Amino acid sequence: MNTLLLHCRPGFEGEVCSEISEHAARLEVAGYAKGKASSAHAEFVCSEADGAERLMRGLRFNKLIFPRQWARGSYVQLPETDRISVLLASLAAYPVCGSLWLEVFDTNDGKELSNFCKKFEAPLRKALSAAGKLVDDPHKPRLLLTFKSGREVFLGIAEADNQALWPMGIPRLKFPREAPSRSTLKLEEAWHTFIPREQWDERLSDEMTGVDLGASPGGWTYQLVKRGMLVTAIDNGPMAESLMDTGLVQHLMVDGFTWKPKQPVDWMVCDIVEKPARNAALLETWIGEGLCREAVVNLKLPMKQRYAEVCRLLLRLEEAFAERKIKVSIACKQLYHDREEVTCHLRRLGR
Repeated sequence: MNTLLLHCRPGFEGEVCSEISEHAARLEVAGYAKGKASSAHAEFVCSEADGAERLMRGLRFNKLIFPRQWARGSYVQLPETDRISVLLASLAAYPVCGSLWLEVFDTNDGKELSNFCKKFEAPLRKALSAAGKLVDDPHKPRLLLTFKSGREVFLGIAEADNQALWPMGIPRLKFPREAPSRSTLKLEEAWHTFIPREQWDERLSDEMTGVDLGASPGGWTYQLVKRGMLVTAIDNGPMAESLMDTGLVQHLMVDGFTWKPKQPVDWMVCDIVEKPARNAALLETWIGEGLCREAVVNLKLPMKQRYAEVCRLLLRLEEAFAERKIKVSIACKQLYHDREEVTCHLRRLGR
């Protein structure tokens, strides 16, 4: 199990390789990263047998930016028939696992394999349970089988509390018909990704206020209104009438980069298409000056050196807050509903 497999958005394999290589060097785990363009995954092949385990032990998955899912293990070739016997033999050295996910890569070939996985899961699960390799225990590692084809699979494991929230890192969110745009799913996914579900009632309550910069037509405003917040929507474009009819939205046709609230608000969200440095500066101002307590902002990525640019901006934010002597938690992730962008969540800690 000397290989670390990492799922990602197609086209971002290079960013995953850069990110995991940097962490491996810091943790002194020898090896090399590789990723084929548009394959929706990358691999870090470790020089030592325990390298992948050391990498996963030294990192928190939710702190990684570009990977959607990860697992340590190795590839196994499967025959056309009796695949289960080969899998059971290959799993002999693996620990007993507490759950099972069958995954594919987020490509057209992967989508075609999905039906095979659905049919194969029940008999495999039964065989693994009978062999004592799978028990119902959420504290034990998860067994992650990622199928490259019907004849090749990556047998991987990940710790129960250190992996993606959903299979392949893809949330199954339903688009609400009353929402004015599909961008609403980005903010909903951000809630799931950055805020523990048991804290939603406290940190996303109907007693709070929010600001949506670049709001039109209201996809992100919809999520704030859905939580019962009073929202100030900032955009020169029109807002959906259904949102204005709620009585919870004030629409101001002003510049989102210069407008500031008269009183601090609980939330600021922003999906303005602009250079990432400019949106990062918004975060620095709103959080740094105490204009909001928490913020979710998208950073549009350049065509090249995307991981390096994200790291540069995050470091700039850390240094700015340190200079102001305020504590801020900073998280950044390329969400499933992101495209050429990443989503940042910042929370001001203390007073």
